[in-house]
Amino acid sequence: MPARLRPTAPIAPDAILVGDPGRALMLAQELLEQPKMSNHARGLWGYTGAAEAGGELTIQSTGMGGPSASVVLADLAELGLRRAIRIGTCASLGDLELGDLLLVSEARTPAGLAATPDQDLTEALGRTLGGVQRGVAVSLDSLHRPERDRPSVLADAADMQTAALLASATDHGVAVAAILIATERSDSGQLRDEELEAAAKRAGAAAATVLSA
Repeated sequence: MPARLRPTAPIAPDAILVGDPGRALMLAQELLEQPKMSNHARGLWGYTGAAEAGGELTIQSTGMGGPSASVVLADLAELGLRRAIRIGTCASLGDLELGDLLLVSEARTPAGLAATPDQDLTEALGRTLGGVQRGVAVSLDSLHRPERDRPSVLADAADMQTAALLASATDHGVAVAAILIATERSDSGQLRDEELEAAAKRAGAAAATVLSA
């Protein structure tokens, strides 16, 4: 049994990973037929059920930040996970408007470490979403810091866990891709909750389609 997750139902070999437990519940209700809670330990809610496109799918929250995401991924790998798609949120550092999706082509840390997503999953997501922007994410310990303290890393968006998640996936032989929703911009505030939910459902539907193929 893994050290962190305590599943009460089998974990599917394919999963959608989100940081927020509430978003995991919302996507489980949206994408799964008769979802069953498969984990509630440490508040990391997870659900497993049949996807509309066919096959079993787990939707699992990973918590906040890279350390939490990396250990959850390690536990899921121990439980049989083989493919996963992260649906996360980010702050735009460039052209992304609020509500836009970013298909991650590379994730970096301020220290210069870089991790790349699984190419097959990423290409399949690009085809399914159609015309979505691709770009680089920089993963920070905190998004809320003064502009002068932000790292000088060339990136399209900043989040808190994609780099660590992709690195953990490589270590454990799990194929992982990532889609980020732009929820913050310094010049236009934050995305409204209902718009965030709509964007998450769009990304979730694409992820479920790809993982069910």
